Amino acid sequence: MRKLVVHDTPKPTKDVRFGRKDGGTEQLSDTNGKVRVLNFWATWCAPCRKEKPSLAALETAMGGADFEVVALATGRNSPEGIARFNAEYGTGALATRLDPKGEVARAYSVLGLPVSVILDRDGREIARLQGGADWESESARAIIDRLLAADG
Repeated sequence: MRKLVVHDTPKPTKDVRFGRKDGGTEQLSDTNGKVRVLNFWATWCAPCRKEKPSLAALETAMGGADFEVVALATGRNSPEGIARFNAEYGTGALATRLDPKGEVARAYSVLGLPVSVILDRDGREIARLQGGADWESESARAIIDRLLAADG
C-alpha cells in the first residue's frame, strides 16, 4: 500500500454512468453513503490478474452498508472474457461493472491499469493507487478501517 496517495483534501469527481452485466446502467452517486474502492481493470491486464482476487477478498470481508469495491472493466472486455477471468481468478464476489469505451477511465484520468480510486461517502476522491496492490493485507484493511472511521 506504499503507492497509495491520500489527498490532503477530497477532490471532486464526475458522477459518471457505467454499465452492468445485465445490460442496465448505474451511476457512482447511486452508492453514495458508502466508502468505495473504484478499481479500473481489464481482462488483458497482467497486474490485474494478481490484484483482483485480493479486491474480491476485501469485498467479501468488508463489503456492506458502509463499504464497497466497485470493479470497473475498462475498454474492450468481452462478456465471455470477463466470465472466464472471474472463474479463473476466483473474483466472483465482485459485481463487474462495464466501461467499454473507456469514458469513465478518461473522466478519472486513468492512463494505465490497474488504478484504484478511493471515494468518500459523498463521491469525492480521497486517495488513489496506481498499479496493483494486495488489498487483502493487514495494511490495506487498516487503511479502509481508518477511512471508514474518519468518514463515518
